[in-house]
Amino acid sequence: MNILVIGGVAAGTKTAAKLKRENREYNVTLITKGKDISYAGCGLPYYVGGVIEDKDSLIVNTPESFSKLTEVDVITNTEAKFIDRENKIVIAKNLSKEEEVRFKYDKLVLTTGADPIKPSIEGIDLQGIYYMRTPKDAIDLREVIDKKEIKRAVVVGGGFIGLEVAENLHECNIKTTIIDAADHILPGFDNEVSSYIEDELIESGIMVLTNEKLSSIEGKDKVSKIRTDKRAMKADLVVMAVGIKPNVELARDCGLELENNKTIKINEYMQTSDNDIYAAGDCVAVKHILSNKQVWSPMGSSANKEGRCLAQTLAGKNSEFRGVLGTAIVKLLNINAARTGLTEKEATQLGYDVESVIVPIDDKAHYYPDADIIFIKLIADRNTEKVLGAQIFGKGIVDKQIDVVATAITFNAKVSDLQNLDLAYAPPFSTAIPPIGHAANVLLNKINGELDTITYDEFIKNQDLYKILDSGKVQKLEGARFVELRNINGKIDGIEYDDKILLVCARGKRAYMTYNRMKYYGYKDVKVLEGGIALNKDLLNLELVGGN
Repeated sequence: MNILVIGGVAAGTKTAAKLKRENREYNVTLITKGKDISYAGCGLPYYVGGVIEDKDSLIVNTPESFSKLTEVDVITNTEAKFIDRENKIVIAKNLSKEEEVRFKYDKLVLTTGADPIKPSIEGIDLQGIYYMRTPKDAIDLREVIDKKEIKRAVVVGGGFIGLEVAENLHECNIKTTIIDAADHILPGFDNEVSSYIEDELIESGIMVLTNEKLSSIEGKDKVSKIRTDKRAMKADLVVMAVGIKPNVELARDCGLELENNKTIKINEYMQTSDNDIYAAGDCVAVKHILSNKQVWSPMGSSANKEGRCLAQTLAGKNSEFRGVLGTAIVKLLNINAARTGLTEKEATQLGYDVESVIVPIDDKAHYYPDADIIFIKLIADRNTEKVLGAQIFGKGIVDKQIDVVATAITFNAKVSDLQNLDLAYAPPFSTAIPPIGHAANVLLNKINGELDTITYDEFIKNQDLYKILDSGKVQKLEGARFVELRNINGKIDGIEYDDKILLVCARGKRAYMTYNRMKYYGYKDVKVLEGGIALNKDLLNLELVGGN
């Protein structure tokens, strides 16, 4: 069987290599318009910052080494131009020789990926504007940085790639500003999570400007200034990271069905509307495990799994791709952030009766030398306890916890299933009750009516209604009344049983214990501030007056 693969990064090379392992009799050809294949796209920002020192490390396999390793026929510098579905021929152009070439196929695999979005604005073609999609992009930017002439940089776009580039520019002692047209950076996270990370980046020296749109780029021959809809600022270089666009022109032109006119439509076996054409990677949308809707998941992790399933299906095994949860993780200076499943907003829009909680906790035993704080936002359906999503962020280690939640969601777990998981424990690795188990306990307390919390935003909207009680070990809130947990043995002088009371402490734990005791002694309307002062540092600067 002759199988032609168009595209040579994650999905394409994974499909081609797996096909040859499934059946060495297959004649597998891979064509790509670039000179590189199988490169580490996710590692590009770290080459820019010098974390990855050798540019050759970005290339997982050269065309020659991949071909020798897998016996796949690799043809570079060759761009597919049209698919003749009736005759099963791909018409392509050899970019080196500027001549037409044709490839016959029995089965065709489209892994055409995506390209960076290039906004139609004044000055977009000036020298000094960079993207971050191929090894050449990272190499060119690194060469400019190494000359030590760059003082100011602007990164346009607050997604993962933009933020990672900004981090690495900052680490090169370049004054870096992030601009994003959305209300917050980090799409896929709830607002309180994004806000916290924005504040942390600003405190670390990276300026973050949200709800601000790039209008133009100025300079005589090269970039010298940018303008937004709110201001102008000097810049020695600009990195455009406003997103990527799936490459579907080849599929559209030959009449393949598209998903919402954006990605190539496929079924659970990665098969397109043509039974002999399959597709995978950044050019397709795949099923979301929770919503059952088609979602775009332009991730190297998704592309590799899709390619493997596709190859097995072509080999006769009908390997279904189960879908994605949008699981993702990022490191930003001293902050880590990860997410999986649905956000609170997404879950509500899908009709779930949503309950959530944000819990600060140490990532390992608090007395262990490098223990640090993480915040876990756990989201579930109130009626069924079904786990719907999580966002975990902070200075501590977050990957283990997010992977536990992703696994739990995949196997349709309830919050109570997270409580007593027998996870690995030793002081260097975790807490005795693992962080995700602790978050599950708190969320179940909310679901069962044993705890009532409020977010900082909810408090700000109604702050005059509350009497704030500082219930920490020591008083930290100026203007709030301090209450000592151990001294609460009945009614508190000056605090009436029907007062609206908000309890605040460093992380929420001592506030919960105070809540439990006050409820026992008859207080009716008591709430705990989610995340405590650790998450809501603005509370320290708030003038507590009126009802307080």
